[in-house]
Amino acid sequence: MSSIRVTVWNEFQHEKNNERVRAIYPEGIHATIATFLNAEEGISARTAVLDEPEHGLTEALLQETDVLIWWGHVAHGDVADEIVERVRQRVLEGMGLIVLHSGHASKIFRALMGTNTGSLKWRDDGEKERVWVIESAHPIAAGLGEYFEIPKEEMYGERFEIPAPDELVFISWFEGGEVFRSGCCYKRGLGKVFYFRPGHETFPVYHQAEVQRVIINGVRWAVKGEGAKVSYGRVAPLESVR
Repeated sequence: MSSIRVTVWNEFQHEKNNERVRAIYPEGIHATIATFLNAEEGISARTAVLDEPEHGLTEALLQETDVLIWWGHVAHGDVADEIVERVRQRVLEGMGLIVLHSGHASKIFRALMGTNTGSLKWRDDGEKERVWVIESAHPIAAGLGEYFEIPKEEMYGERFEIPAPDELVFISWFEGGEVFRSGCCYKRGLGKVFYFRPGHETFPVYHQAEVQRVIINGVRWAVKGEGAKVSYGRVAPLESVR
């Protein structure tokens, strides 16, 4: 069986401009994620960043991508609409998409959800996050306990302006009492979309084993499975059935 081909996309801005972030992710968030994915049997990951031509997301690369992982924060507006539409079409064709943390406000997530996904509450105090597993039998939750904790994180709180998820895998609780739908699954066309909340750039969240496990599981869930072949367009005139 061939490997799942993953592209990890990151705007790669904080790591260049913020010493604190660079100390945690010296090669970039994208490189950290790709490294632990490549350590998994059956997954082959590469990276792309905003400042590359076509943001690294050429037609050829997307055609060779089974699952795209997206991390963005301060440069959502710098992503070209043409590239957003290119990614959206690939999702509709069956490419999986995993949107991480502040990618909730990205153009691609908004385009696929059809709502103002940037609308939520937030507070950056470095407080504890407890991620509760709501659907213990879901494949994205495989290998986890009832919950796991992230020692320091940025808080996100409801109301989160998203469509009701097809499947809600995780809910997060924060020390201030806020809660948040933090693991949301959708189907768009032939593609699967998973939004996973954790991952503020100033904390070492993507070095944590449970967070890595969720992303690995998400990749395996999001990849398009084999199905029946379909056709579209005009069909031959109806003939009586004998």
